[in-house]
Amino acid sequence: MTGTESLPLFPLGTVLMPGAPLPLHIFEPRYRQLTVDLVTGAVPGKEFGVVAVREGFDPDREGIDALAPIGCTALLKDVRRLPDGRYDVVTVGARRFRLTELDEGSHPYLCGTVEYLPDEGEAPAADDLTRMLAASARAAHKAYCAAAWRTDDWSEPALTVAPAELPHLLAADCLLPLADRQALLEQTSPLERLRMIRMFLAREAGLLGTLRAVPTPMSTYAQPSSPN
Repeated sequence: MTGTESLPLFPLGTVLMPGAPLPLHIFEPRYRQLTVDLVTGAVPGKEFGVVAVREGFDPDREGIDALAPIGCTALLKDVRRLPDGRYDVVTVGARRFRLTELDEGSHPYLCGTVEYLPDEGEAPAADDLTRMLAASARAAHKAYCAAAWRTDDWSEPALTVAPAELPHLLAADCLLPLADRQALLEQTSPLERLRMIRMFLAREAGLLGTLRAVPTPMSTYAQPSSPN
């Protein structure tokens, strides 16, 4: 880890993965201001932190106790201002971070002190174990998506995607429970992430085959400024 820095925070009832797209519909005044600050450069790098809200908690009441300890930064890619002052924005997940404390007074929106969370070691692409785990994770993803979506609703990550990045992208278009997504985000071993995503997707594909339903955390329906 390399020091700490202050980062604007956007609490949501979901978990953002590195490399995954996240469209947002911004309607709350404090997050409209955050959008303006991102666009004008008042927030450098057009980057803010997305952190999951614990189910049943409210950051405005419980502060840091309401938030997951690990989040992911979102890079602002596109902004469309609507006539009534709301915004539709497109972001993509970038860097994982650990939230160490909150700053609730210096801006209209929530900010926090974070330290970035790199992986522990690498997953060599040419290693037999890495290739086996990546192939089994891709197979589990294909089985899940074949059961959950129409053919044109999903696509397989490119074969050039690095093994360390693959689990996050495989999880991006799957409705995994919030706890699974958070555990995947927090995992810093690339090989263990491959094992985890294979296990999660195989389990969910089995549920789909039995129940014909995808479990969705209730927290996804209560977000301060909701993803589209």
